[in-house]
Amino acid sequence: MTNNTPGLQKDAKAPRGVAQLLRRAGLRPTRQRLALGALLFEGEDRHVTAESLHAEATAAGQHVSLATVYNTLHQFKRAGLLRELAINGAKAYFDTNTSNHNHFFVEEEGELHDIPGHAIRVDGLPEPPEGMSITHIDVVVRLKKD
Repeated sequence: MTNNTPGLQKDAKAPRGVAQLLRRAGLRPTRQRLALGALLFEGEDRHVTAESLHAEATAAGQHVSLATVYNTLHQFKRAGLLRELAINGAKAYFDTNTSNHNHFFVEEEGELHDIPGHAIRVDGLPEPPEGMSITHIDVVVRLKKD
């Protein structure tokens, strides 16, 4: 897995790799961060909600509160390890793939799937206000089953 944040590689195949990832991101590798980081960063890129990650941690025998999961996800986001996507304004999804890409959202299941960054072109963007620049554009393509 790779990350667009300079100097950060999501190469966390062992618990020691998660600790190194957190340190490089400027985060102290606490027990909770290590446990949640192992679930998030060991393996393929994924999309999670705080609730789904909490359920996964509980099933794995980790004793963390839902509030700790929320706090940790936001700390990881601020450190550049995750990207947050708000869907319908009510539910936040966190993406371990922080590269510039877009998403399909399967409404019935509440699932996100990556769309490669080059697969969508956006034309006709307005000029940003003075002193500001566009960093990226999030496109969510909503899907429903026929």
